[in-house]
Amino acid sequence: MSSSTSHPAQGQLHAVHVLGTVAGAHVSSLAGGLVARGVDVTVCGPAPAQDDYGFKPTGARYTPLDLGRSLTAGAPAVAALRTACVGASVVHAHGLRAGLLAALALGGRGTPLVVSWHGGDVPADGRGAVMARWMERRAVRAAAVVLGDCSDLVDRARAHGARDVRLAPAAVPRPPGRPPRLPADADRERLRVRAEFGAVDRPLLLAVGRLEPDGGHDVLLDAAAYWAAHASRPLLALAGEGSRRAALQHRVESEKLPVVLLGRRDDVPELLSAADLVVLPSRWEARALIAQEALHAGVPLVATSVGGTPELVGEAAHLVPYGDAAALARAVVALLGDPDRRAALSVAGRAQAATWPTEDDTVAQVLSVYDELVRA
Repeated sequence: MSSSTSHPAQGQLHAVHVLGTVAGAHVSSLAGGLVARGVDVTVCGPAPAQDDYGFKPTGARYTPLDLGRSLTAGAPAVAALRTACVGASVVHAHGLRAGLLAALALGGRGTPLVVSWHGGDVPADGRGAVMARWMERRAVRAAAVVLGDCSDLVDRARAHGARDVRLAPAAVPRPPGRPPRLPADADRERLRVRAEFGAVDRPLLLAVGRLEPDGGHDVLLDAAAYWAAHASRPLLALAGEGSRRAALQHRVESEKLPVVLLGRRDDVPELLSAADLVVLPSRWEARALIAQEALHAGVPLVATSVGGTPELVGEAAHLVPYGDAAALARAVVALLGDPDRRAALSVAGRAQAATWPTEDDTVAQVLSVYDELVRA
């Protein structure tokens, strides 16, 4: 059942967004920006996302829709999408699975389909890779326009035969500004968070992300074993949930690693304010949220040189090869021992973040694509 029963006015642009398992915060921001510019917006997505990503205040209608986990399981979603897309001026799917199901729902209608490829919804290797590549090809070829979060995705979409591919880095919604705090208050908050993890007198490293195989967390724990013997005894706080949590916890306990698993946390800004470094060990990323948050906050970042990460961070982070635990450990230890380098990365990070597209920039680009397609 949708959150609103209103309908678009005659002649009003009506955009239906299809939300899968990625980019919920981005879609919420985009929906609000489009509504503010006079677009009638319907979002079809998982029921929990309506509250998790704050869709109610955006002014968009929200239709709960489970896309399922397989193409066969997605058949009911296709039928529901077919109904939801009646009268749409344009359909905008976020993620390849959402794009493929939207294409099936639109079959033969002639309604233009936009697919935003954010990069986090299909495996890059291993089990399911053949199906993933097939899904990539079908989704990007069905779209009138593909919007890629990074140049790597743009190149992949072109290689798969997409008709029209454009670089469209999705702006990350900034959290509401907090009241300015006195330095003493900020110091107390930093100490409070560090005390929670037992890191008052030792460096605190932070990693945030889904605990899934492509997160590179086993490599991160290998690196932690390297720096465990370092004189500064750095502690790694790992925030996030996922299928790998139990296995990672077992390694931490059995190998006595200087790591604490935090589970899901809603206070990432506070965690960042307490951290000395952020570590991102992923196998692949387009525009990792934690990388953007770290640079915005001026926290030095050590990340793997994969996907869109080099394009995102420029010279404002220390990059290492994926899978090289020794290189990751050396980078962390070197930065912990070099306060001048950390200070330089902090300044460079904020400067790099200032060059990224804003939410308004993203809305303007997407709206221009809609106008172009509707007028074609």
